[in-house]
Amino acid sequence: MKVGVFSTQPYDRDSLSEANRHHGHELVYSEARLDKDTVEYAASFDAVVVFVNDSLGRGVIERLAAGKTRLIALRCAGFNNVDLVAARELGLTVARVPAYSPHAVAEHAVGLILTLNRKYHRSYARVREANFSLVGLCGFDLQGRTVGVVGTGAIGLAFARIMLGFECRVLAYDPWPGARGRELGLSYVSLDDLVRASDVISLHCPLTPETHHLINASALAKMKRGAMLINTGRGALIDSSAAIAALKSGQLGYLGIDVYEQEEQLFFHDRSEQIVQDDVFMRLLTFPNVLVTAHQGFFTREALANIADTTLGNLTAFERGDGTLHRVPGA
Repeated sequence: MKVGVFSTQPYDRDSLSEANRHHGHELVYSEARLDKDTVEYAASFDAVVVFVNDSLGRGVIERLAAGKTRLIALRCAGFNNVDLVAARELGLTVARVPAYSPHAVAEHAVGLILTLNRKYHRSYARVREANFSLVGLCGFDLQGRTVGVVGTGAIGLAFARIMLGFECRVLAYDPWPGARGRELGLSYVSLDDLVRASDVISLHCPLTPETHHLINASALAKMKRGAMLINTGRGALIDSSAAIAALKSGQLGYLGIDVYEQEEQLFFHDRSEQIVQDDVFMRLLTFPNVLVTAHQGFFTREALANIADTTLGNLTAFERGDGTLHRVPGA
């Protein structure tokens, strides 16, 4: 198949080209995001491969369907950026990578917790300037703390296992709690109870209409004063403006995010020579108790290889009509 691969970086091209040695598709790479402004360049492709910040609303899907495209292959687990109803109506198949390395994202979430708590980033900068003072670097023991996990899919469970290893009490919220979580010893509670009881809250749920701004002003007000909030899921799970207000008042004690609700205009590119126009994002960066990473939770060698292998496998399974095609539910 002739395949347009959008939002690519050198590491994407390397891993996908290596995986394609066993499949033989014609991969055409582009650094551009696929959206309403670039969809005209996708007209000649049998399939498109897209990532988290490509935007495939109804208008884009209509343009794809009017051309040769019959498959949208996401090289990620989430699919909130694709209009699944439009894809289904217009006969386009949507596939994804359901699990690439849950450990990569879970470990990154733990890294955010440890860095915010023990202030490794500030200590590193001080020592490089020969400043060996410990003033302002005091943290807290994780052992014995209550950690809330929102979403207990593969990533949430991997995260919970790590926190149990720290001897934390782990609460969980999931609309569809599974037996594996209970077997681990997780206590499933309502979202309200989790928010009220947790010292640390980590978000590992998908972005849906129901979870959009799941953490809003109301939820933040219910948290323990000084609690820590971590998000490695999707940016719009958190109302950023409400989080800023909670940080200013001291209600929210720490915020660690690897995702941001307007990240598509920022992340995965070097913006260091530009004036960033997003005032909300820049305000977040002014807080000493906020840590932002640029959607790198997935970014390990193992995850890149798994993403590439599954994505190419989806292309081949669709082309041949057999093999494992990881369709998006409802698409």
